[in-house]
Amino acid sequence: MSGGTHPKLDIVSLGEPMYEFSQIPGREREYLQGFGGDTMNCAIAAARQGARVGYVTRLGDDDFGRQFLELWDGEGVDRSAVTIDREAHTAVYFISHGRTGHVFSYLRKGSAASRMRPEHLPAEMIRNSRFFHTSGISQAISEGANETVAAAMHIAHEAGVRLFYDANIRLRLWPIERARAVVEQTLEFVDDFLLSAEDAEALCGSSNADAVIGWCHARGAKRVVFKLGAQGAVASDGHARITVPSFKVVSLDATGAGDCFAGALMARLAAGDALEHALRYASAAAALTCTGYGAVAPLPRPDAVRALLEGQG
Repeated sequence: MSGGTHPKLDIVSLGEPMYEFSQIPGREREYLQGFGGDTMNCAIAAARQGARVGYVTRLGDDDFGRQFLELWDGEGVDRSAVTIDREAHTAVYFISHGRTGHVFSYLRKGSAASRMRPEHLPAEMIRNSRFFHTSGISQAISEGANETVAAAMHIAHEAGVRLFYDANIRLRLWPIERARAVVEQTLEFVDDFLLSAEDAEALCGSSNADAVIGWCHARGAKRVVFKLGAQGAVASDGHARITVPSFKVVSLDATGAGDCFAGALMARLAAGDALEHALRYASAAAALTCTGYGAVAPLPRPDAVRALLEGQG
């Protein structure tokens, strides 16, 4: 595993960045270029809230990959653990807008990130962080990536780093039986498990908060954060629960809202906020993400989040 000297970071996130083409509503053949990928969105969301964030992945030796490096430099995300794979491409996805909402199409098979291996991991960077964050998508893109996530979690767990894990179940990437088995195995190590109603339906066949939270705790999750979109969120440590509302905004596109929630939540916890305050802040930040198009461009800054909190407090 790679060594070297790394500064202490609040958050290290691992996963697959994806170059984004987002359809302009009403103009079917025109797309806005941007950036996405669940853990990458989360990393930038956290960095915009003031957290010190590092990202771990592999990029293709292509223009899309080079644009990501420029993006992270501009956002203040430490990319010293990002490696270039000259035999693979940077993943790409398209967002179109249909009658039932946004539709995603992916060009990610064989991507550079899917070729991550445990030996690529920045062990010292992970050990020196306060939070390690990853997702079910990071595990699902390949068996090598799944092994890499497991190795990173082991490094973090052994070092006492808090593990944040977002389910983000995508059944296009793996069958539900495999997804459920990997998630259940992962939950034995997880400190904070985030999941949506859609994730819950896939994993445990219910979106009832009592049933979902019980299912997660029974499999080892120390704290569960059940993201309910327009209905807010519920957090449980197995003894007490905190419920926070959603915030009213004019919603245009929900792409990346859950990722923003996770990033903002970790950033505020890293800053020393109590859980309830961090959850409310994350809920407001996620709402603001829905007021623009694409995954990264609408991620809010602290002034906008605080204004919404004060206006709907």
